[in-house]
Amino acid sequence: MPQILVLAEHAHGVLKPATGAAAGFARQVCAAAGGAFEILVLGAGVGPVAAAAAHYGAAAVLVADAPALQEPLADNYAHLIAEVARARTATLIVAASSTFSKDVLPRAAALLDAGMVSDVVGVQAEAGELVFRRPIFAGNVIATVRLAGAIKAVSVRSGAFAIPPKAEIASNLTPVPVNPGALPSRAAFVSREEKAATRPDPTEARIVVSGGRALKTSEDFERLVGGLADRLGAAVGSSRALVDAGITPNSLQIGQTGKIVAPDLYLAVGISGAIQHLAGMKDAKVIAAINKDADAPIFEIADYGLVADVYAAVPELLAKLKP
Repeated sequence: MPQILVLAEHAHGVLKPATGAAAGFARQVCAAAGGAFEILVLGAGVGPVAAAAAHYGAAAVLVADAPALQEPLADNYAHLIAEVARARTATLIVAASSTFSKDVLPRAAALLDAGMVSDVVGVQAEAGELVFRRPIFAGNVIATVRLAGAIKAVSVRSGAFAIPPKAEIASNLTPVPVNPGALPSRAAFVSREEKAATRPDPTEARIVVSGGRALKTSEDFERLVGGLADRLGAAVGSSRALVDAGITPNSLQIGQTGKIVAPDLYLAVGISGAIQHLAGMKDAKVIAAINKDADAPIFEIADYGLVADVYAAVPELLAKLKP
């Protein structure tokens, strides 16, 4: 039976919803193959984060809280993850697919000599062995993967697994000792450059409003896409065409080489629907599109479509939505 270690992800003292999806994956594995899962929280002053993670139904929440872990240096975190995995005899290490896990999880897997598969969207047990499903070729093919070895590491797409309902009884919080002198010393934190976020993260938001090539300037993008997102309490996304044109920052890009999102509603404004963009958003539960080209590929996957010029349709929509 698998013994699962789920890595918690948090920022500014708040547990990220993607951790809930990783816990949902772990619960699905336990239901199919037995075993139990624990959640590992790393950082400094992470008491509130650990308390929030305690309601996902884990057998325990392991808390490594130390000043040396204030900043998520990948070498330090990977070292501790490997130590905890060995101590808890974990056979499966799980994290949500994110920038954090891409930096940390492969290093931990290497330290444990564990096989790894990323962007998992499905899992099942066959003959006592876990079989994972992940998209490849921009989501046009689903690969079925088996990992060899006693320990396995996976990252899961947060939109593919439901966050577990809040457990009435909180999991026990178990302190994990941290020896700062034993942590790797080849890297040191220097500084952090971070823009203040006034809108939700596209990878976590229930609604994403995304703009494409039809928007001609940064001002138009902010007025139309940003304005619509603010009225809906939504996150903002962008196609690569706008990023390449310098109209939007790279941090907003949705697609194969950008962020992967799976919101309840994805509103595509002036996006034609290139395959690279579809790879990043086609798992949305509902897709609505506005484009003046009736033959745009986006309409082939959209649940709702409006053939109209975004410069006319979006202001009309904004006028109908209450500020």
